[in-house]
Amino acid sequence: MSTRRVAALVFLAFAFTYFLSALLRAVTATLAPVFSQELGLGAGDLGLLAGAYFVGFATLQLPLGRALDRFGPKRSLLVLLALAVLGCAAFAMAGSLAGLIAARALIGAGVAACLMAPLTLFRRLFSPAAQLRAHSWLLMTGSLGMLASTLPVQWLLPALGWRGLFWAVAGLLAVGMAVLALAVPRDEVSHSAGAGTRYAVIVRHPLFVAMAPLAFFLYGGMIAVQALWAGPWLTRVSGQTPGQAAEGLFLINLCMLITFAAWGLLMPRLVRAGWSAPRLMRWGIPPALLLLGANVLLGSDAGAWHWAAWCVACTAVSVSQPAVGAAFPAQQAGRALSAFNLVIFGGVFTVQWGVGLMVDALQAAGLGEVDAFRGAMAVLGGCSLASYLWFLLRMRRPATDADNAQ
Repeated sequence: MSTRRVAALVFLAFAFTYFLSALLRAVTATLAPVFSQELGLGAGDLGLLAGAYFVGFATLQLPLGRALDRFGPKRSLLVLLALAVLGCAAFAMAGSLAGLIAARALIGAGVAACLMAPLTLFRRLFSPAAQLRAHSWLLMTGSLGMLASTLPVQWLLPALGWRGLFWAVAGLLAVGMAVLALAVPRDEVSHSAGAGTRYAVIVRHPLFVAMAPLAFFLYGGMIAVQALWAGPWLTRVSGQTPGQAAEGLFLINLCMLITFAAWGLLMPRLVRAGWSAPRLMRWGIPPALLLLGANVLLGSDAGAWHWAAWCVACTAVSVSQPAVGAAFPAQQAGRALSAFNLVIFGGVFTVQWGVGLMVDALQAAGLGEVDAFRGAMAVLGGCSLASYLWFLLRMRRPATDADNAQ
């Protein structure tokens, strides 16, 4: 079998499990009306339930980075996916909010390596341009998973119920583990990979420092909206039915899928033309900031197309992740990528829960539901703008010249 075909098979094996992890991450947006009706969950409860995934996910990132560098991507991913299978089964059997939260945290821990494992392997095998392309196409696969979490889930609910849905995903994860075991080459174990390199060294790197706030607020905020708050906005602010909201979420995720596919096709050409990741972010992020401000001003008139446009604009910040990985030696890539991923998903959890808390607090202070949602999103916009200004300031320093950074 040719090297290209082997690489394609390995990519597809990783892509299948990443597809499932993205579906699990985003499915709460579609199921939010069901949970609100059956379990009486408020906005804060929904934010906490959705965010529990990211607590489990974030908790594993630092030990995962060490495991990826020492034991290899394949072994690390297979061990954690076993936890994801157990988490899905526990979620399907849970009878209380506390049980659902604990199971969802276990799911998050179990899928913690679904992106980091392939990115670590790609860092070792591929050129910088090929890494950016593979990263974009993995994110495209994730968008496909989020797409599947919308209308397809809505169609399956009458037949399976939300508990049956999680049993089905548990089975698919087990199939994914078998595919990975067969398709991905055996890991080369290194007991001294990156020896002496601590996370403190990684997080002090100038590129990491410059990009981390944007990763937290803008990248994390985009995932938080896509995975949860777009759904409640469409139903509770725009006045749509759950079915209409599911159609809107389908549209948002379809736009994201197309966008990441396009990034994957264009990225090698952009790199050859001199467009580094910081340069792409410098010019690509302002439209996202403007579109978020427009959505806040529009309020109930901001529908799925408006949020799709904002999410698409936010994809400019996605190039920060492989850029950070490429800034370190290959034997340290697992730790660098996992540390940066911790920042991103720390932001996802904070925004998911924080938006819910702010909506509840603003309503308690006397604002209507529409204005409460607008106020929460305005805070996210202010934090994103401050992060962008920080990025511009840090990238002006000679040590992090944007034209020379990866």
